[in-house]
Amino acid sequence: MTFSGWWRRAAAYLVDSLIAAPFFLGAGLLDGTGNAALYYGLAVLGFVVWGYNRWWRAGRTGQSWGRALLGIRLVGAATERPIGPGRAVLRDLAHLLDDVILYIGYLLPLWTARRQTLADMVTGTVVIR
Repeated sequence: MTFSGWWRRAAAYLVDSLIAAPFFLGAGLLDGTGNAALYYGLAVLGFVVWGYNRWWRAGRTGQSWGRALLGIRLVGAATERPIGPGRAVLRDLAHLLDDVILYIGYLLPLWTARRQTLADMVTGTVVIR
């Protein structure tokens, strides 16, 4: 099993974020303008796109759009198989732990043997090439 490096993981996350960003930015620009239907519509659409890509698609295949573009997959550390949508949601929530320790958790792949963030360690996942 070849573990993905930090730069490739970061680039994949950037691609995933850029795909959902227009919806959230559009909603942000409409905030306070009185156009509630469009505001909420864009916000919900952004959440649906993010959820489909990061949780449903990545959970079932191991690849979000960004990971597919960069040639990496999210899998269970023990099974080397996709982790499923529920565990993909938990992993994204576990990234809050990476945030709490001053974002150092996101840098752990730079020096850990299995190239894991704190969220990966908690959820038993790895990102492979």
